Amino acid sequence: MISKIEHIGIAVKNLENAEVLYEKLLGTASYKREEVKSEHVITSFFENGPNKIELLIATDDKSAIHKFIEKKGEGIHHIAFAVDDIYMEMERLRNEGFILLNEAPKRGADNKLVCFVHPKSSNGVLIELCQDIADDIG
Repeated sequence: MISKIEHIGIAVKNLENAEVLYEKLLGTASYKREEVKSEHVITSFFENGPNKIELLIATDDKSAIHKFIEKKGEGIHHIAFAVDDIYMEMERLRNEGFILLNEAPKRGADNKLVCFVHPKSSNGVLIELCQDIADDIG
């Protein structure tokens, strides 16, 4: 079951400039910068109380972030929801008629298993499901 908003993903053209802006806005530095090679992005995470912001920059033109910015410009790219059992939640959403962009969860940023829900089945909003990866899972 979905337990909370895990983070809001924001597509940016210049990660350094965006980090400075969010440091000023939130009054705190990014706690993690990470490359996700499978998605062709570099991410930068900020915490604000129980909430997180993920800044995303494309590393090449194969990235969905590159395509998003080309089409829509910088801005909110997705909303991520935390789940306890991503496999069960994927099955539940499929049964409810949602279109999933992944057949199986994959490793994402910030030590998560992730799966995306197609915006066509969620009123134009890209949804990400996130489950923490246990330390003993490779």
